[in-house]
Amino acid sequence: MSNISGKALQIPALAGIVGPLLFVGVFTIEGLLRPGYNALSMYISALSIGPRGWIQITNFIVFGLLLLVFTNGVMKEFRQVKSARAGHYILAILGSLYFLSGPFVMDPTGTPTSQSTLHGLLHGIFGGFVFLLMPICILLFLRPFRENPIWHSFRGWTLAIGIFDTAAVLAFTIISKAPTLLTGFSDWIGLIQRTALVPFMIWVFIFALRLRKRSLQG
Repeated sequence: MSNISGKALQIPALAGIVGPLLFVGVFTIEGLLRPGYNALSMYISALSIGPRGWIQITNFIVFGLLLLVFTNGVMKEFRQVKSARAGHYILAILGSLYFLSGPFVMDPTGTPTSQSTLHGLLHGIFGGFVFLLMPICILLFLRPFRENPIWHSFRGWTLAIGIFDTAAVLAFTIISKAPTLLTGFSDWIGLIQRTALVPFMIWVFIFALRLRKRSLQG
């Protein structure tokens, strides 16, 4: 890696390190401090509602931007690996979806479909695609990691996180779509959602740490 390419990766790598830490940290702390909010039974997006909603709205927007910056670095690192292109696109889409999830605030839980707002419907669509694409994104990088000798060591834990996240997203989707059939589990929907989201954040964070190390070797 040349000095120029190394320097070009430093800011994207830093964005990938800071982004997940900031996003998870903000919604965790805000969830603890928000009166009446229960992280075990309430969606993360519910923090966007109300007078203090601007905190989580900003959190979505900032993470989306940081993920897009990180994606740019990943594209540079794997620019000669054709199999990485699909992963690049999915990362970019995820960054855009997180960004859009900020201003398009969800409707309060339990809002009848007939009373749903446009921004609430859009938030639900964006969120649905986010959870669908996170495990897909992780698993799409298995092949690029296999084809690039420098990244071989990342295949095992990427596969493990990808499988776990796939199962967690499937469970979250089923429970959130059929709360009356799984009443006991629906009381833990906030925890289940976090179980589906946090593995992706961990994956991005570790990926970015390795990219940071690569940038300093340039």
